[in-house]
This record gives sequence, C-alpha cells and structure tokens, in this order.
Amino acid sequence: MGTIKLTCISLFISWFCYGQQNPYSLPVDKSATLETKNLLINLRKLVSKGIMFGHQDDLLYGKGWKYETNRSDVKSVCGDYPAVYGWEIGKVEIGASMNLDSVPFDEISKNIKIAYARGGVCTVSWHADNPQSEGSAWDTTRVVYSVLPGGKNHELFKQRLDRLANFFLSLKDDEGKPIPLIFRPYHENTGKWFWWGKNHCTPDEYKSLYRFTVNYLTKAKGVHNLLFAFSPDRVKNEGEYFETYPGDDFVDVLGLDVYCWNKPAGIQEYFKVAKNDLAMITEAAKKKNKLAAFTETGLVEIPNPKWWTKVLWKTIKKYPVSYVLVWRNAYNRPNHYYAPYPGHTSSADFIEFYKLPGTLFQSDITKLNLYK
Repeated sequence: MGTIKLTCISLFISWFCYGQQNPYSLPVDKSATLETKNLLINLRKLVSKGIMFGHQDDLLYGKGWKYETNRSDVKSVCGDYPAVYGWEIGKVEIGASMNLDSVPFDEISKNIKIAYARGGVCTVSWHADNPQSEGSAWDTTRVVYSVLPGGKNHELFKQRLDRLANFFLSLKDDEGKPIPLIFRPYHENTGKWFWWGKNHCTPDEYKSLYRFTVNYLTKAKGVHNLLFAFSPDRVKNEGEYFETYPGDDFVDVLGLDVYCWNKPAGIQEYFKVAKNDLAMITEAAKKKNKLAAFTETGLVEIPNPKWWTKVLWKTIKKYPVSYVLVWRNAYNRPNHYYAPYPGHTSSADFIEFYKLPGTLFQSDITKLNLYK
C-alpha cells in the first residue's frame, strides 16, 4: 500500500507540474471551441518550425484592385498566400454595413471563411469609434472611465459589444462551426493616438476595459471562438509593457506593434527598438506559457529593395514569435502599402524571404491542420 500511495502522490505531482508548466495550456476562455483550443496548441508547437507571415486585408484588395476572388498581392509576387490574414472590423459596433475603410462586412465575412477553409490563421483588429464623442478611434476625448460598470456610457458600450459579439458569432464554416480568430482589441495603447491610449485613461481603467470586454464576450454573449491578444506599441522596457497588462487570465497572445520609419536613422532605430521589445515579449511569453507575436510592423512603400531579408528577417529570425504581420496595401491610396506587388523593387527580395526555411506561408500550414 505504501508503494502504491507514493506512486499516486508522484503521479499527482507530475500532473500538477505539467498543468502549471505545460507550454500547450488552454485558452483563457475555458469554454473555447475545440477548434480554437487546437489552434492555440498547434500555434505553440509551430513556433519551433518557423515564423508565419501575415498581411492585413490581403484577400480584400491590393495595389490597384479590390474584391477579386482569390487575388492577393502577396500571392501575385511569390505564388503563395500569407499564412496569417489580418481583418479590420471598426464600425461593426455601431451597426454600419461597412468598416472604417469602406469595406462591406459581408465581404470581410466571406473572405474570412475562405481563409479559414484554406487552413489560414485569421486575426482581427478593432478600431472602435469613441462612445462619448461618436468620433473615430483617433478621437481621444476621454471616455474609458465612462464605459466601465457604473459609468454613464456603460449601457451604450454594452450595446456596441453586443454587435461585436453578433459579428463573431456569425462567422461559421460550411458545417456551421464557429471560425477561430485571434482578437486584438485596444491595441497600441502605449501610444497616444487612440481613445484607449496613454494619457487618455489610467492603467487600471485600461485593464478594466480589456477585462470587461473579454468577460462580456465570453460569459455574457457566449462567444467562444476567440483567442485574445494584447499588443502595445513600442515600449522602453518590460515595466512599460506590463503596466497596462490585463493579466494572464485574459490574454493568450503577447503581441507587439513596431513600425520602421522611412528616415535616415529609421532602420537602425527599428533594429534597436524591435529587437529589444521582441526579446522582452518572447522571454515573458515563455515564463507565462503564452504565445508571442509581432502583431503589426512594416515600412510604408518599402523603399529599401532588400527590406525583407536584410531588415525584417534580420530583426525577427532569432525570436520565437508565432507570426509577423505587415499592414495593408490600400487600393485607393497609391502610397499606402506594406507588402510588395508585381513589379515593386522589393519583389525579388520578397521571393527570397519566402524561400527561407524559417518563414511560413499558406502552403506550409495548410497541411498541418492547425484546427485539428
């Protein structure tokens, strides 16, 4: 009996330690769908194989085109789709038919389903309108305190979250199963340009906003197809990054947004800031059993013909991030693009970037069945 008892205790200790340290632990939403749980587990495993490349609005439009089925600037250059697809749903909260970039939500939903059917990973940003002023996300009228429980705009804010929840719940595959998404609310909060940003709310108010949103979506509205990403803009140190961190019970992905600016010292500054911040978040993610990701980056117009292999890859290659996502190629703004298109001076280098064994695109992950 003594031997059996000791064996049971030993097994319990092993089980307990595994549960505490398991790098493949479950999403913060304990009721997440099986496909959502599998996505998180498989993304963590995938980090050892390479870094997924992502592009915002890749299937919706590109340089000189929009809403053409199966078209993609990335695919037109390298012959493959990105592994990660970014989508923007700002203005869904006010019941609009189009997002803040004038893209119909029906078009967004259709293409999310296409990307998911291919086995791609979908991540959603939300530039929500200011509930106090009715202005855009960039209207920094103080409002966060008023949307929290007990605030004068709390009921209005819940109505907006209801619409957000309805959109997430509407995203289903051909079998009627919810499509998993990485949701990235209130991003770049260490910057001063959004109403949830620095100087426009206290750290505690921000944390309460994030926590309430997660709880309301998952517990009140029954949305269980989300992984939640926390993605501040560039920071000076770990203390600044975690000053507004909602807590391990509310975050699945530790993200980071850092752009490279087109100025004489831009690339050297990018190397310094991005590497410092990536080192910090990947180490923190390891300790917290979280996924790390470079959630937004890029260089507008990509004037450096070797940007992909000599700047971006040089920056990220040493860090175990799940994916790197560059911003969109606007169809209606000629100088606003972050991925190459056919004929662009960086296209040849992008093909070399694509060929690197450490970069992952759609064809690499389709065969892995990340949702199973």
